[in-house]
Amino acid sequence: MARNVYGLDLGTYEIKVYDNKQDEIWKEKNVIAIEHQKNIFAVGDSAYEMYEKTPDYIQVVFPMKEGVISRFDDMQHLLQNLLSRDRRFIRGSEYLLAVPTDVTEVEKRAFYDLVIHSTARAKEVKIIERGIADAVGLGLDVKNEKGIFIANFGGETTELSVLSSGGMVLNKLVKIGGVQFDLAVADLVRKNKDFLIGRLTAEKLRREFGVFNEHNDASISIAGRNLLTGLPQRKTIQIGLVRAAIKDPLEEIVKSMLSMIDRLPPDVRRIINTEGIFITGGLANLPGLDVYLREVLNLRVRKAKRSDICAVEGLKKIISNKDLATLTYSMLDEDYRWLR
Repeated sequence: MARNVYGLDLGTYEIKVYDNKQDEIWKEKNVIAIEHQKNIFAVGDSAYEMYEKTPDYIQVVFPMKEGVISRFDDMQHLLQNLLSRDRRFIRGSEYLLAVPTDVTEVEKRAFYDLVIHSTARAKEVKIIERGIADAVGLGLDVKNEKGIFIANFGGETTELSVLSSGGMVLNKLVKIGGVQFDLAVADLVRKNKDFLIGRLTAEKLRREFGVFNEHNDASISIAGRNLLTGLPQRKTIQIGLVRAAIKDPLEEIVKSMLSMIDRLPPDVRRIINTEGIFITGGLANLPGLDVYLREVLNLRVRKAKRSDICAVEGLKKIISNKDLATLTYSMLDEDYRWLR
C-alpha cells in the first residue's frame, strides 16, 4: 500500500489535518473527556460539546496550553484516535508538522515525539514554523519576498512572524488569544452586572460584537446566574461592555506588534511599511479586527480568505511542491543531534 503524507497544524483548541491521499483538509477540536480521571470518555468535537456541561466525574481537558503540548499522553491518544477514525489511516506515513514560531527546541521536539513515538509508526517527520506555513498558505513567494509580517491570532496565543528570503527575521509568541478575550468578557460581566456566565457564553458575545462595527447600541440577551440571588436568569448585555473587556488584551498584542516593527532592520521595515501585515488564525475572523489594526498600526492589513486553515493550506502546498521542501527540516538533522 502506498504511503500517505499528512500535514498537521496542532492548535491549542483545534487540530487541522491535510490528508494527501484523500486530498482533503479536515479539522476537529483539540479536547478530550476523561471519566474518573483515567478512562477516555470522548475525544474531539464530541468531547468539546461536553465542555462546561459535565458531571463531576467527567473532566474535559485540553492537551495543549498556550501553543505547546502540556499533556503529552492525552495529546497522543487524541491524535491517534482522530487519524484512525473513519479516515483510512495508513501506518508508516510521512508527516509535516507546523510548530509555533517562538518556542524552545525542546518544546518543538515534543511535537516531533508526539508522532514518531506513536502507533502511527511514522516513516518520516518534518517540521516547519507556523509563520512560514501561513505565508505559503497566503500564496506569497516566501523564498523571494524580502519582508513579510504575519500575525496568527489563535485560541491562546498570537504568533508574530517577520520573514525575509524564506527565513525568519524576528518572531514572538504573545500568550494572548481568543480565550483571554473571553475570560476578560466574563470577568467584566461579573463585576459590572453581578452576573456569572461561562467562557462559551462569553465567546458568543465576543464573536457577535467583535472589535468594531457601526452598530454601537447593539445588545444580546444571555443566560447565566445572578450572583446576588444565586438563581438562573437572563440578562441583556450591551456591546460597549464587551468592547471594553477586550480592549486591554488587544492593546497588549498591538504593543508587541509595534515593538517588533521598531526592531526590524531598516530594509525590511521599509517593505513592511509599504506592504503592511497579514492576519491569519481563527481569531482573525473576529468582526472589525482588521479595521482596528489598520487604524492603530497605520498600516495596510490583509486577512487570509480562510484564516482558520491558512497554515494547513500552506502545508498542503509544501507537500505538493518539492521546491518548497527546503523550508522544512527534520529534528534528526545534524543541528538537532543533542536532542536525540
